[in-house]
Order: sequence, then structure tokens, then C-alpha cells
Amino acid sequence: MIPIKLYLILSGVLFVIGIGGVLFRKNIIIMLMSIEIMLNAVNLAFVSFSNLLMLPKGQIFVLFSITVAAAEVVVGLSIIVSIFHKKESMDADDMNVLKG
Repeated sequence: MIPIKLYLILSGVLFVIGIGGVLFRKNIIIMLMSIEIMLNAVNLAFVSFSNLLMLPKGQIFVLFSITVAAAEVVVGLSIIVSIFHKKESMDADDMNVLKG
């Protein structure tokens, strides 16, 4: 049995990697992938606590979270593709097309 401390350390490391990707990268696709890494880190923490407490509520919440994350990726990628068609750039600093 792997102790919960190792799961939480892994979850924290993944979350920090995701924050680093969002803060220090300019490519919008890498930023979306970093947000997904952060969501997966939180899901890992939920599942590990759910397993520790022997309650299935955390795992059920993770299933809903994964569903919402998949929908977020679809919407985000469609917005990015439409902006790419107009700007020909994936740089986050150039994303001012939606200002109106």
C-alpha cells in the first residue's frame, strides 16, 4: 500500500508544473495543457483522499470534473482555432481579437 503522503506530493508537483506552464509560457495550447495538468493534480488528490476515507464521493466528483474538463478543452480549442485563422499566431500576447 502506497502512503497517501506520496500521492499528495505527486499531486503538488503536478500542480506546480501546471502553474509554471501557465505563468511562463506564451503558447496558448501549452497554457491549456498546463491547466489540464493542474486539474488532474486536484483530481489525484480527491481520489487519494477518497481512498483513504473509504468514501466514493470523491471519485464520483472526479468523474464529473473530468467531464467538465473535456468540455472545456473542446470549447477552448475551438476558440483557439478560430483565432488562429484570423491572426496566424499562437502567442498569448497577440490574442486581442475578441476585444470587439
